[in-house]
Amino acid sequence: MFRMLAVATLSFFVPLAHAATLPGTPSALDQQQQQTETPAPPVPQTGDFFKRWLAAYREDWRPTQPSAPAPARRGYAGPLDSTPFPSSDYSVGGTPTIGAPDTQSYMLMQAVNGNHSRTKIYGWANGGFDVSTSNKGDGANSPAAYYYNPNRIIPDQEVLYIERLPDTVQTDHVDWGFRVAQLWGQDYRYTTSKGIFSQQLLAENREYGYDPIMFYVDLYIPHVAKGMNIRVGRYVSLPDIEAQLAPNNYTYSHSLLYTIDPYTQTGVVATIKLSDHWLVQGGLSAGNDVAPWAKDAKPTATACVDYTFAKGGDALYTCANSINNGKYAYNNVQSYYETWYHKINAKWHTDTEAWYMYERDVPNIAGNVANPIATETGANGAFCSAGEQRCFAPEAAVVNYLEHEIDTHNYLSFRNEFVNDIKGQRTGYATKYSEHLLSYGHWIGSTVLFRPELRIEHSYDKAAFDLGTKTTQFIVAGDVTYHF
Repeated sequence: MFRMLAVATLSFFVPLAHAATLPGTPSALDQQQQQTETPAPPVPQTGDFFKRWLAAYREDWRPTQPSAPAPARRGYAGPLDSTPFPSSDYSVGGTPTIGAPDTQSYMLMQAVNGNHSRTKIYGWANGGFDVSTSNKGDGANSPAAYYYNPNRIIPDQEVLYIERLPDTVQTDHVDWGFRVAQLWGQDYRYTTSKGIFSQQLLAENREYGYDPIMFYVDLYIPHVAKGMNIRVGRYVSLPDIEAQLAPNNYTYSHSLLYTIDPYTQTGVVATIKLSDHWLVQGGLSAGNDVAPWAKDAKPTATACVDYTFAKGGDALYTCANSINNGKYAYNNVQSYYETWYHKINAKWHTDTEAWYMYERDVPNIAGNVANPIATETGANGAFCSAGEQRCFAPEAAVVNYLEHEIDTHNYLSFRNEFVNDIKGQRTGYATKYSEHLLSYGHWIGSTVLFRPELRIEHSYDKAAFDLGTKTTQFIVAGDVTYHF
């Protein structure tokens, strides 16, 4: 989902991919999963609005109230602690965690009504910095994300949610929910869907922009197996360890793998919990990062299955995220994923994801063919063999996260990955990459998160960083997320 725009005679890449959950946001991948930590009892409603708001933060940072009893949950307990991790459940996209209660309270809602309503308004401000060995200007860090500009202080994403979660613990009546999520900042260039305010990026290449990143409704039907959720609207595409929005991720930056795969889809997806072990999903959308009314829209199927074992400590999530004829169009990549989640012990867990993607009939941009075919705006071409006007363009990748919980306010992340962009269609360079990252996360209460990190990446077959002048790139970076 990397998008490429011309800059003079050089090119830089505009990635559009997935996503992040705050302790307070219900999900990790699509921000779809609910945390199951026990919230503190509401702070008494005293004083005016701003005094109540400040009191909520004081209680979060220096608790004086005892913890409330944990609410009921169907199925296995969440395998992780949240905080410090983005969610207590492993990431499964396109659905709330069926059987998990909504335990979240928010500072803004505490000031409004003591967190007593099911419809909630909340969000966060997220910003960061990076110091990079790349220095050629805008886009020089690419394909690293989300800090694609080197040596900057960055307003990454300022986000507002309005949502209601369906009650999936109960099994006696149909329930419903919805989410409307708005994003402004540099990160809009990774979430933009063609046909939804996409002129900001594809026509004007603005450094900062706005994206209504999610708008959907959920219908929960408890009488189908152990519960079915139907989601209709624009949602984060289903698989991946990572997600677009900052609180849903272990780290500030994203893997190369995540940067170049699909981010959002607009359509319908059904999730059925067959048992505590088996979950199946099926959906139909307009395609990857494209609105149903855009000319590049194509009927695109999704099919996934999740198997949980070891009493919730392990899970395999197999997903064909986008299935159609695969013919070249705006981000019409065909993508197949396998994700393995494994809890090693109370303090360590690991997440591993592998994928294979391709497009057919991709225009040749290698300069080795007469009468080359023009690429579509925002959609990369491929480095095909001599004489080919179009070619098959595949890519493969694998990423591993190793996570260590120091305590409920501190954790370490280790990320290692390998990407083979065989025809250069995803990143703009036909080369292999490796990336290695060390990150530290520190929470103040459950509302402020600091994440400094060290990152090094290398391209093996040709220069791919600093606008194609370097084979190795080193970055020191960090971000702060402040929840409200």
